[in-house]
Amino acid sequence: MKEWKGFSKGINLGGWLSQCDYSREHMETFITEPDFAVVAGWGMDHVRVPIDYNVLEEEGGGFSEAGFGRVAFAVEMARKYGLNILLDLHKTAGFMFDKYQNETGFFDDPALQERFFRLWEELAGRFGKDPEHVAFELLNEVTERSYMPAWNRIAKECIQRIRRLAPDTVLLVGSYGNNSVKAVPALENPYDDKVIYNFHCYDPIHFTHQHAYWVDDPAFEKDMSFEESGTSGRYFEELFEKALDCARERNTMLYCGEYGVIDLVEAAEAIKWYRSINEVFEKHQIGRAAWTYKKMDFGIVDPHWDGLREELLKVL
Repeated sequence: MKEWKGFSKGINLGGWLSQCDYSREHMETFITEPDFAVVAGWGMDHVRVPIDYNVLEEEGGGFSEAGFGRVAFAVEMARKYGLNILLDLHKTAGFMFDKYQNETGFFDDPALQERFFRLWEELAGRFGKDPEHVAFELLNEVTERSYMPAWNRIAKECIQRIRRLAPDTVLLVGSYGNNSVKAVPALENPYDDKVIYNFHCYDPIHFTHQHAYWVDDPAFEKDMSFEESGTSGRYFEELFEKALDCARERNTMLYCGEYGVIDLVEAAEAIKWYRSINEVFEKHQIGRAAWTYKKMDFGIVDPHWDGLREELLKVL
């Protein structure tokens, strides 16, 4: 597998410009300059920054200079601390992976799709001139398989529009099943040699999300050790196999934009999972960004990891 240099080991800045209350106070204080210094000090080479469309757009139409200014700040801080940056559109008008957000219609509505294209053209015009350090992820976690014909078409059109403004920027595209690694083959062939297949991995979810308060399923209420999860041995090798084969056949790379274990799992058990998946990332030179830096039930900087953080950082 080819290696995506500069984006091999990163972390998400989740909950900052996405999945938040969108208040000015929050966006000015949740992530600040010292946080970029911490991430760089951990030996990371990049950050992934999820961004919701309503941070970048004004309610009455047009683009928000304040919102784009926050993205510019992230790019500037990443550059200052020697980090590369991946800008991820986490929510677009008409679609988000979280059904409770009530964003619907994107895959059927040409007007919403045009809005998506224009937003990406604006992002490309502002941040597409530094392809060595800034990359774009078109959309976070397509959910339903039935969306794939539309999504493949939309992604192609979006890439064509971005390319007029950012011909060399690396673009990430994920598949259905919330960027399931098993769904990678459902993506069309890459538009060009700077398009990479993106996936997320929280498998097996009964281990990584045990006791998650937002999951209404008794199966998630059970305590599960790493050994009980079945992820030792060749689990991840076999899980990634078809995606790896697909990427090789289509002469592209794989990138894992999210992976992690909820902070309700004992830290020592979670480290075993991180070590197991990391061995496969390293073997196949799969770049990745752990979920997530702070809070959001997965925060690596949070007290849950006090005492074991250094050991964790060795296997991210």
